[in-house]
Amino acid sequence: MNSNIPNSIIGAVSSVIADYYYSHAKLESLFMESGAPGDAPEGNCEKKCTAWLRRCNDDSSVNAIDILANIIQEFMDMDPQPSYYGDSAQDKVINGQSRINNALAKNQLSYRMNGYITLSGSTPIIKTLEDYLSSGDFASIEKEFERAIANIDPDPHASITAACSIIESTLKFYIEKCNLVMPQKLNVIPLWSIVQPHISLNPNSILANDQHKVLKGITAIIDGVGAFRSHIGSAHGREITPPSIVVAEARLAVNSAHTIVVFVMEMYHSKTT
Repeated sequence: MNSNIPNSIIGAVSSVIADYYYSHAKLESLFMESGAPGDAPEGNCEKKCTAWLRRCNDDSSVNAIDILANIIQEFMDMDPQPSYYGDSAQDKVINGQSRINNALAKNQLSYRMNGYITLSGSTPIIKTLEDYLSSGDFASIEKEFERAIANIDPDPHASITAACSIIESTLKFYIEKCNLVMPQKLNVIPLWSIVQPHISLNPNSILANDQHKVLKGITAIIDGVGAFRSHIGSAHGREITPPSIVVAEARLAVNSAHTIVVFVMEMYHSKTT
């Protein structure tokens, strides 16, 4: 996906958020916290937003679309209710969200909850992971896990679901790029059973048994995270009273998944460099 922000989206977003926040201090703080480069441009609120978004496009060191997603996240994640009593603030949010969504749609893009802009019809994880994996972009993988970690306290079930999905996407990527045979079942254990034999650890007769134990441990962790997701994760739906999970268990599952993904990425890139 092209990381530049189309002009029609710049126009819509600048107009909407400038009108909504209507504060230079708020807009400058929002852009800076979202990673927009440089100092605040001159001009009124709308011109400031327009100039800053265009600067994002011109700066090759940043991903302009990611910055845009961060900028609009708070506004787009609001859940205003239609007003029957002339509440202009609620109507302003509804109309502004619609305007931004329409501008994105005209450019085959869509906004998703929690600050994702994706190609229409794609999912956030699938859309971003291949780019990150191909380039060895560990920082962006970290960001995906940070999103999962952020959900641990309010929704440990969702955090486990996200972590397991990242493992699955990573293993699928490895299989495709290494021209391996994709299993019929695309959950974590069948995927790992294809990847594991292809991962060649450092050949050393003294360490062979130790390495075998480590790989068995990875298999057990992957199996456990997948089972967690199946039994209590949100991906497979929840019963009226889902099995409970404490935050420490969810954090263990997410952090274990993180370690495995980084390991698989490092092994893949060691084979391609």
